Amino acid sequence: MRYSLPAILTFVSHNKPFLYEPRGFSSIEEMNETLIENWNKVVKPGDVVYHLGDTILNDTDKGIEYMRRLNGQIFLIYGNHDSPKRIDAIFTHEELHYKMLGGWWAYQFKYNNKFSIYMSHYPTLTANYDDKHFSQHVINLHGHTHQRTNWLDPKNPFMYHVGMDSHNNTPVHIDEIITDIRQRWNEIGQLPVIVKPQDIYPYGGLINGN
Repeated sequence: MRYSLPAILTFVSHNKPFLYEPRGFSSIEEMNETLIENWNKVVKPGDVVYHLGDTILNDTDKGIEYMRRLNGQIFLIYGNHDSPKRIDAIFTHEELHYKMLGGWWAYQFKYNNKFSIYMSHYPTLTANYDDKHFSQHVINLHGHTHQRTNWLDPKNPFMYHVGMDSHNNTPVHIDEIITDIRQRWNEIGQLPVIVKPQDIYPYGGLINGN
């Protein structure tokens, strides 16, 4: 059974050019249809897909109709647009019931008995800047930021963006993600410095008890 980590795929129904034009589309309808086509090209009916949040925006009923057309079985990691009402509608719809395997705000699992994968909609710092072996770091896969690159922090290869904006509007397979991260790790050589609270938090004095 394949595991895909999908591009963040939000089906939207209100006509706002800032939603679809940066992704290369001329209309919301064109974007939604292309997302379904791209998804079904790489996701087979028996595949398991982890969707990292923001499923539907504006018209829930229409969004569910789009979701019904997607291949695979889906674990959903909730995003900021996944309201309790939308989540309930998705998981109780009789034609999506067989497709939706579960939902959480975050989820961690071991891939190939080697890589620790922590999935969340929001980017999350999971790997310290230290000298651990590549496979000992916890990899955060996230969406939310709509960036055009795979790394929120170019110096940290273990926080990886799976959003469709950096993956040609297409779901990305986990093996491709591991390859990308390993290549980035090799380019960096190692993470440059050990992170200390005072280096990254504005309230470092409070953390240190001062």
